[in-house]
Amino acid sequence: MLLIIGLVIFLGAHLVPTFPETRAALRIRLGESGYKGLFSLVSLLGLLLIALGFGEARMASWNMVLWSPPVWTKHIAFALMLPAFILLVATYIPSHIRDRAKHPMLAAVKLWALAHLIANGDLAGVVLFGSFLAYGVYDRISVKRRGALGPLGARHGGVFNDALVVLIGLVLFALMLTKGHAWLIGVPLLRM
Repeated sequence: MLLIIGLVIFLGAHLVPTFPETRAALRIRLGESGYKGLFSLVSLLGLLLIALGFGEARMASWNMVLWSPPVWTKHIAFALMLPAFILLVATYIPSHIRDRAKHPMLAAVKLWALAHLIANGDLAGVVLFGSFLAYGVYDRISVKRRGALGPLGARHGGVFNDALVVLIGLVLFALMLTKGHAWLIGVPLLRM
């Protein structure tokens, strides 16, 4: 239940910007800082509930196995996560990568969700990762319709920033692969 509540809160907050009139009204009513503060608090609460709820749901009796992913799906998930990390970094560093991806955060979220759907066959995983994938697809369509530019606006970067994005993305990927996933999620990805 916590997982569902967390998803509703987190994704609900992230759906607000897809309705420009609602977002504008909230910004007027709360002020720019108030809107950003409330958005951050609600998002953080939703994320916390998602993390707690997913941990709880993985052990729940209702969390049935829908399919047993073959071992090779783990390799596909690893392959998808490498560009996901690079795109995640590109969200915050002006670069050609960011320009080509248009909205690298949404691309990263979709790759992350798809990778985890491929590698997990339980109901809780399908609910969590399927929700994020559906959100990512919906928001990408919405962003294109609204012409939203993302956190960096129209800023562009050069080849040095491209190299920086790839390097940081590779480091984050390696950290998550070797230690981070086990530390954050409790599931080691590599047997050391």
